Amino acid sequence: MAEIYPTLPQCAAVATALKVLLWPAYHSTDFEVHRNWIAITNSLPLREWYYETTSEWTLDYPPSFAYFELLLSQVARFVDPKMLEIHHLGYDSWQTIYFQRATVMVSELVLIYALYLFVQSSPPSSKKQSHAAAVSILLSPGLLIIDHIHFQYNGFLYGVLILSIVLARKESGLLASGVLFATLLCFKHIYLYLAPAYFVYLLRAYCLGPRSIFDIKMINCVKLAAGIGIVAAIAFGPFVYYEQIPQVLSRLFPFSRGLCHAYWAPNVWAMYSFTDRVLILFAPYLKLPVNSEAVNSVTRGLVGDTSFAVLPNITPRMTFILTLSAQVPALIKLFLTPTWHTFISTLTLCGYASFLFGWHVHEKAILLVIIPFSLLALKDRRYLGAFRPLAVAGHVSLFPLLFTAMEFPVKVVYTILWLIVMLMVFDRVAPASEKARVFLLDRFSLLYIAVAIPLIAYCSLLHQMVFGAKYEFLPLMFISSYSALGVVGSWVGFLVVFFTS
Repeated sequence: MAEIYPTLPQCAAVATALKVLLWPAYHSTDFEVHRNWIAITNSLPLREWYYETTSEWTLDYPPSFAYFELLLSQVARFVDPKMLEIHHLGYDSWQTIYFQRATVMVSELVLIYALYLFVQSSPPSSKKQSHAAAVSILLSPGLLIIDHIHFQYNGFLYGVLILSIVLARKESGLLASGVLFATLLCFKHIYLYLAPAYFVYLLRAYCLGPRSIFDIKMINCVKLAAGIGIVAAIAFGPFVYYEQIPQVLSRLFPFSRGLCHAYWAPNVWAMYSFTDRVLILFAPYLKLPVNSEAVNSVTRGLVGDTSFAVLPNITPRMTFILTLSAQVPALIKLFLTPTWHTFISTLTLCGYASFLFGWHVHEKAILLVIIPFSLLALKDRRYLGAFRPLAVAGHVSLFPLLFTAMEFPVKVVYTILWLIVMLMVFDRVAPASEKARVFLLDRFSLLYIAVAIPLIAYCSLLHQMVFGAKYEFLPLMFISSYSALGVVGSWVGFLVVFFTS
């Protein structure tokens, strides 16, 4: 009997129904951020956009996203004109809420289309695996939590990224892939972390000949440079005309913010911060010097306030060097073996490196790793073994974003159901590997997943029952440190798979 799988449109319809039901749910300050940006772009001339400071949530995305907000404002004026007034800080009428929620869902059609093309462009032998990966991204708890409750437009942006990746599958689509990625950078600059992989792949596969790196395809170089130049000119040209590029860049790259975000992203610096907390307790016995002014620095949830009491402080330059160093080995392999699968693997590893070692990383940036890796997770069972702890860690790490009682069952029940169903499906459809799997990595994956349920129970329920309002930072620290262990373990596992393939 033939197996029946739900189609992408069917999954999208079910997901849309759930997302509409969540419209009245909690929304974060990001909701006000985007309402304010709609107001700025609609009410002020372009030359004032990156100088406006009425709200603390100033415009800090690249110009193309500002143009996107301007486009939304043209519709918003017919829904509730008051949302377009800059001085209406915190304005959230039901018309405003429903309008902004709807714009996220409509813009997510780009993601649905990109996933459809991903499945359609897959070889017949891997159609089932590609379909499972596409459904897992479409129904992702990360996108549900971040976009449709917390509030952002990641579905739209990752749709553009996946579309660019799909276009890179064939030589005839390389130019369009590079131009589309340049367009994505003009919408949100966080994707700069993935730019090294695009640079090396396009250089090797599009600008240089297949037989020799000294065979330079000048026409292709000119076409790619022209395409990227046109995209950049459209986005930044008006601000060049007004001589505002330094002001725009100061908004896009605010290095004055601290190493860690208000809530620790589950990366190397979360583990570093946790180690610092532990060393504070043992410092008197080990006779270690303690900076008393920094004792509370990483436990107060403040942006731009990260210093360590025992361990050395970290500078932006250190994080840049570590990030680049972690990316270089994969980039070298991509240069030597410029295949599409190596390209996606390198994208994933660039995402890992930037998330694990970057400066002021947001916990939401874990999608930079999860989404490209999802496209590879079913290549064989070795890849799946490295993906499992990432899927658990990445989504559990997002739980603290939703801290109200109404959203508790949504984030926990939905995420657990997604993990059970998707990992069971993945385990069923992933083909066997031609190479031996790593025993220790498989055991780590199983043990790590087993710990997730009691940890969630303690941090979400038991801690409040036992300690009340005391030690409120402990659950955040436990979740972040646990998740960081999973992300690092997954990264190590993927490195083993990638460099032994």
